[in-house]
Amino acid sequence: MKEIIVSEEDNLKRLDVFLTSVINESRNFISKNIKNGNITVNDNIVKSGYTLKTNDKIKIKDLTVDTTVKAEDIPLDILYEDNDIIVVNKKSGMVVHPGNGNHSHTLVNALMAHTDDLADEEGSERLGIVHRIDKDTSGVLLIAKTNEALRKLSDDFKNKRIKRKYIALVHGVIENNKGKINAPIGRSKIDRKKMCVTDENSKSAVTNFTVLERYKNSTLVELILETGRTHQIRVHMDYIGHPVVNDSVYGKRKIINNYGQMLHAEYLGFNHPITGKFMEFSVPPEKEFNEILEIFKNS
Repeated sequence: MKEIIVSEEDNLKRLDVFLTSVINESRNFISKNIKNGNITVNDNIVKSGYTLKTNDKIKIKDLTVDTTVKAEDIPLDILYEDNDIIVVNKKSGMVVHPGNGNHSHTLVNALMAHTDDLADEEGSERLGIVHRIDKDTSGVLLIAKTNEALRKLSDDFKNKRIKRKYIALVHGVIENNKGKINAPIGRSKIDRKKMCVTDENSKSAVTNFTVLERYKNSTLVELILETGRTHQIRVHMDYIGHPVVNDSVYGKRKIINNYGQMLHAEYLGFNHPITGKFMEFSVPPEKEFNEILEIFKNS
């Protein structure tokens, strides 16, 4: 704990303004710690705008971590934008929103630098985020700029009115041309960071696949989701014995060219939340995806 006695020189200063020079943190961060009682004056919880008086005793306890989400000038591949939505092509390796220790270099950080208009109903760490794709999955992602757009699009996702198609390269040769995987997904009891097919504390999950091409030891598939569970495609394909290539969590195979899992959100179709117009976007996989695909084609 740190104690500060207010000097005559600092008399009548605002508490939060004074502490920015003492702690070398943002006013927002300091205000949060004042509010939660980590910073007190004369053993009393006060407001950030408290006016200091000579000889006031400020006590600073263990401060919470500054999780304020900050704008970062990170390039974005924007496919479409208007007053209500943004459609981006997310690169493999980029986390969608801050959380679990990731508070920088995310899509949300980049979006904050791009525009001041982002839906904020889900809080500062999920500004504008309607749906997610994994860090190492590339492809089309939809962003809401207003809370009205966020509510309507979230409802469309919930009621399966939004069309999504993925492509993936998986290990092994799939014999059937088409298939449906209907297996509930929940968190693993063995490794809480992983999901698994289980009947305990799980939710229904349905993935449809169509074989696009077969190679000697792998298969390129198109996948359509009926549900949107965490890691759904990766868990389901591993469950049927055909894990996604380069999936370090579920595949447990050798990683090629230090690229993420060979999973790409290729297509997104939806009704515009305000105009109602049907819109669709499709993007090809990244260069690295195609380079690995060529390796498997020729092996």
